[in-house]
Amino acid sequence: MCRSVSADWGTSSSLPSLLQPLPALAAFKLFLFSSPLAIVVVFSIVIGLLMIVLFGYTSNQKAIKLAKDQLKAHLLAVRLFQDQLHVVMGSYGRILRGTGRYLKLAFMPLLYVIIPITFLIVQLDRYLGLTGIPANAPFLLTVHVSNSDVLNDVALELPPEVMMTAPPVHAPAAHEIIWRLAASKEGAYGVKLAAAGQSVTKTLNVSSEVVRVSPVRLRGQFWERVFSSTEDVIPDISPIESIAIDYPERNIDLYGYYEINWIWLFFILSMIAGFIFKEILGIQV
Repeated sequence: MCRSVSADWGTSSSLPSLLQPLPALAAFKLFLFSSPLAIVVVFSIVIGLLMIVLFGYTSNQKAIKLAKDQLKAHLLAVRLFQDQLHVVMGSYGRILRGTGRYLKLAFMPLLYVIIPITFLIVQLDRYLGLTGIPANAPFLLTVHVSNSDVLNDVALELPPEVMMTAPPVHAPAAHEIIWRLAASKEGAYGVKLAAAGQSVTKTLNVSSEVVRVSPVRLRGQFWERVFSSTEDVIPDISPIESIAIDYPERNIDLYGYYEINWIWLFFILSMIAGFIFKEILGIQV
């Protein structure tokens, strides 16, 4: 019996047919994780579902339904009795009160939704907001110092794959030095700057893929670091206040017809997905 099964497997064409979908599956995974458009679409659908479910669990669904039904009734009264001024004015007053009641019921659930969504957008923007530096393409590295007197003391140390393509430009009024650089091949590098005996390293991502980039490294400025940097804070004893790289901005290409910032596309698609899931799940919003 075993020999028969073994022989069948050796001669059957079913095994190659089972293996045939594997390249297609690999290509789909590659497209899913390397295409900014695919990433935004998938995350928008998932987040749309999570928003609606979270709102449903954290809100008083019966009270929201009652408030919405009352608003509809008052709006209907305005249309039906539009020739009776006292009825219309009374309905408008009840509409205002009903709107306030509805907003009060929806405020905390919306807060529970907005806070994690904001955090998620900040994290996704590190991948989708900017692109890596293209290989052999010039880019600018800008260093801002606390005192213009140390501008001439700032030294730049580059890895072998990164080269300077022009002399540095000093801007004493702005307390800045600007270098124009280029990288010969893709990779993640560390650019080191030294001033007043203190050295600081800035990450540099040279890539054509979707990568996590940090456009600036900062000293202090906690909230700006939360929203714009992924690197450790620059030590307070360093005269360097910030190191910035001008990564190109990314726009999502909608198959050559239109380009849009990923955040706008994310909001549009997640709202559409949310309304669809709201109807499917029967959740009052």
